[in-house]
Amino acid sequence: MTQTVLEINHLVKKIGNKAIVKDISFSVNEGEIFGLLGPNGAGKTTIIRSIVKLISKTSGEVKILGHDIDTSYTEAIQHVGAIVENPEFYPYMTGLQNLKAFASMSRKKVSAERIDEIIKLVHLEKAINNKVKTYSLGMRQRLGVAQALIHEPRLLIFDEPTNGLDPEGMKEFRLQMKSLATQGVSVLVSSHLLTEMELLCDRFAIIERGELTHIADMEQTSTSEQEKAFHMHLEPLPQAKELLTNWDIDYIVAEDGTPHFFITTLPSNIPALIKKLALADISIFTVEAHTKSLEERFLEITKQNGGSME
Repeated sequence: MTQTVLEINHLVKKIGNKAIVKDISFSVNEGEIFGLLGPNGAGKTTIIRSIVKLISKTSGEVKILGHDIDTSYTEAIQHVGAIVENPEFYPYMTGLQNLKAFASMSRKKVSAERIDEIIKLVHLEKAINNKVKTYSLGMRQRLGVAQALIHEPRLLIFDEPTNGLDPEGMKEFRLQMKSLATQGVSVLVSSHLLTEMELLCDRFAIIERGELTHIADMEQTSTSEQEKAFHMHLEPLPQAKELLTNWDIDYIVAEDGTPHFFITTLPSNIPALIKKLALADISIFTVEAHTKSLEERFLEITKQNGGSME
C-alpha cells in the first residue's frame, strides 16, 4: 500500500479578515511528484510556507509521515528538504563549503561520502570548489537541490524552482526529480509554467484566489475518455461538409479553404465515423488525434471558474 508522505487537511491562512488560503486539502504519496498550479498571487507560496512553518497557519492540519507540524515539528521537518523561492548561500564560500556548513546544521549526521554523492547527483563536480558568487543561476539552483537533499529527506518542496532557468536547466531539474521519485522520494512543486509542469508531475492541483478548484492525475488529463479534437483530411471537400452536417458532427474547416477538418467527438466514435465516410465514397487521407495539453485543460477549468493565468 502506498504511504502518504504529506497530508493537508482544511488549511486556512488569514491576514486580518482576509483569507489568503481557503480550506485547502490534499495529500502527496510516496514517490509522487505533485504540482501546485496557479497564477502568481493565487496562494501557492503561502501554502508552501505554511507547510514548513515559515508562516503560521490560521487553522487546519499539516502532517508529514504522520507527524503533525504543530505538535511534533522536529519529527516532521527532519523528513523535509525545501527551497522556498531562491536558494540562499554564502557567496564568498565555495559550493563545497556551503554544503558542509549546511550539513553541520542538520540534526542527522552527514558523512563526507554523502556530500560527494549529492555533488555528483546534481553534476556540480567541476564547480564545487569555486566560490558561489561565480555561479550561474542554473548552478545555484543545482546547489540548492543538493542542499535540500543532503540529509536524505523523504519529501522535497520547491516553490517556482525553474524560474529563470534556461531550457537545458529546466530539463536537468526535471530529470533529477523523476530519478528521485523512482527512489521513493516525494516532491511537492509549485509553478505557473504549465508546459514544464505537464512534463514533470504525476498529479496536480489548481489553486485560484486561495482555493483548490481542481485536482487530477496528469495521465487522466491526457488520456481520459472525453471529447477531443481530431484532424481529418477528407476529400472531396463539399461532399464531406454536407455529410458531416447531416450527421450532426461538430466540425470546423481549415480557414485557408483546404479540405482539412477539425472534428470534436469522443475517441470511441472515430472508427464508426471513418467507416461511414468510406461507405459514402469520401477519401480519408489523415486522421490525427489532438490531445489537450495541460495548458488547454487549465484554461478550460479556470474559465469555468471565472479565472485565468493573468
